[in-house]
Amino acid sequence: MSTKKRVLLVDDDGDFVEANKAVLENNGYEVAVAYDGKECLEKVRLDRPDVIVLDVMMTTQSEGFNVSRDLRNSEHTKSIPILMVTSINDTVPYKFERDETWLPVDSFVEKPIEPQKLLEELTRMVKA
Repeated sequence: MSTKKRVLLVDDDGDFVEANKAVLENNGYEVAVAYDGKECLEKVRLDRPDVIVLDVMMTTQSEGFNVSRDLRNSEHTKSIPILMVTSINDTVPYKFERDETWLPVDSFVEKPIEPQKLLEELTRMVKA
């Protein structure tokens, strides 16, 4: 019996969430959603996902950065792969890239992301 991989999709853009939730569910993932960092952290504590897809700019412009650091600093959540999907590099005059201190995520991709690219990233992350 195969078990579906669980994805927590965290983004304040309802259209992004619904479109990508449908793509992921149609490709065999079980998807939970959160619309801000606080809801993300609550859901992770209640039902640990296999991978998290996390936006940066939600309640604040840097909320996703803070959430990723909170997740990495907890014994319960530090090993959950995080895929950051954001358009922040289009809105600020400098480029963010993943690093162990400021942006401790497993992968960082720019919005808009094609559904196939999202699926490829998640497949790679849950197999690692």
